[in-house]
Amino acid sequence: MSEYLLLIVGIIGGLVAGYFIGQSLLKKTTKNQEEEAARKAESILRDAESNAQSIKRDAESKAESIKRDRKLEAKEHFLKLKEEFEETTNNKKNIIIQNEQKVRTLQQQAASLMEKNKREESELQSQKDKVANQLEVATKRQEEADKQLSLHVQQLEKIAGLSADQAKEQLMDALKAEAESNASAYVKQSIEEAKLSATKEAKKIVIQTIQRTAAEQAIENCVSVFNIESDEIKGKIIGREGRNIRALEAATGAEIIVDDTPEAIVISSFDPVRREVTRLSLHRLVTDGRIHPARIEEVVNKTRKEIDNEIIEIGEKTVLDLGIHGLHPELIKMVGRMRFRSSYGQNLLQHSREVAKLCATMAAEMGMKVKLAKRAGLLHDIGKVYQEESDLPHAILGMELAKKYKENPEVCNAIGAHHDEIEMTSLISPVIQVCDAISGSRPGARREMMDSYVQRLRDLEDLALDFKGVEKCYAIQAGRELRVIVDAENVNDETASMMSFNISQKIEKEMQYPGQIKVTVIREMRAVAYAK
Repeated sequence: MSEYLLLIVGIIGGLVAGYFIGQSLLKKTTKNQEEEAARKAESILRDAESNAQSIKRDAESKAESIKRDRKLEAKEHFLKLKEEFEETTNNKKNIIIQNEQKVRTLQQQAASLMEKNKREESELQSQKDKVANQLEVATKRQEEADKQLSLHVQQLEKIAGLSADQAKEQLMDALKAEAESNASAYVKQSIEEAKLSATKEAKKIVIQTIQRTAAEQAIENCVSVFNIESDEIKGKIIGREGRNIRALEAATGAEIIVDDTPEAIVISSFDPVRREVTRLSLHRLVTDGRIHPARIEEVVNKTRKEIDNEIIEIGEKTVLDLGIHGLHPELIKMVGRMRFRSSYGQNLLQHSREVAKLCATMAAEMGMKVKLAKRAGLLHDIGKVYQEESDLPHAILGMELAKKYKENPEVCNAIGAHHDEIEMTSLISPVIQVCDAISGSRPGARREMMDSYVQRLRDLEDLALDFKGVEKCYAIQAGRELRVIVDAENVNDETASMMSFNISQKIEKEMQYPGQIKVTVIREMRAVAYAK
């Protein structure tokens, strides 16, 4: 028991002694660390003060350097301004000196001119005095001469028994009669020679113009032939119960004749544009192989657009071939449209080209404006291809179109006067008239009945188009049938029947025609829907 107590007391005593020893060592270590920290702080403080002094010295040095640099720059700038000012001042001084020299020179020149004027005035005065003396002497001599002449005349009057006025009058009458006789004979001779030479020269110019302008004549027909490879294609073109051929005729306005002629289909229409549209559409349909009403309408519409583009190309090629420049695009389009029109069976474009060439040749022979004459010759019949209806003659209508598109006044007058509708005010107007007659009078150039026939068919179509609800109208079978297509929404079946009767009655009252005309009114109802 006592051993345990001793052991516990020993342990407790050891712990207490260890505690006090540890506290003593800790205080000693802490004091050493504080002294070390104080030394380090003093060292850092000394380093900071040293750095601050160094930075201050550097800053002062840099400030001093910058100050010196600014002073030097300011001094240089001042010297530069001083030099510029001195240079400007010297230039102005030089200019002032030069101006003073010029003024002195001008003053010297003015002084010399004044002296010269004084000398000239003195010389002029002396010449005036001299002329006055000479005039006085001449006047005296003239008076003496008049006196001598008067005495001489008096002596002649006594010898002749006539006064001077009477003798002068008789002499003038004799000279006047002789001059009138000679002048009359000369004028008569000149007129006869002028008539003879003018007739010969005019015949020579016309003959040379015709010989130098040789052009082929093409007579326009009312039918075109479409060739096919085999008769089997005819069945496809006709379609089931004839629906394809009816759709094609309704879309183009031309009559399609399918008969026993081998490998051929006849296209009949008085309008060359319709025939061409029909021919090209048939060619595409046969080449494609798909022939049905919807495809027919699509191809016909596409062909019409291509024909319009072709008309523009024909017009541009024509004016380029003839060397005509600066023509308005609308006039170029009208020139191209002439390719599909005819006048008395003569192709209008071919006729206008020939007239232009004739005018150019004749104008060159007569020393006139060749380009202006050629331009007027090409445009003289543009009134015939104007698309809108007009009551004006084609020459007057063509003149108005030329004025609208800013053509030369001489060209406008030549177009309007080539059929004597207006007075000719230009020298090229009779040339256009003569060349138009030359082109139209060539053997085989025209058929007089063709134009009246085409006009009758146009009048027939226009008559039916005046009725309300009519969309399209086509005269076919040489004018023996009028096919009228109406709007199904605005015209019912009863109205269609009544319309055919009314059209036939109006034709009987207002038109003259051989035989009879069949009026067919077509009303077709279509229902279209799209599956989306």
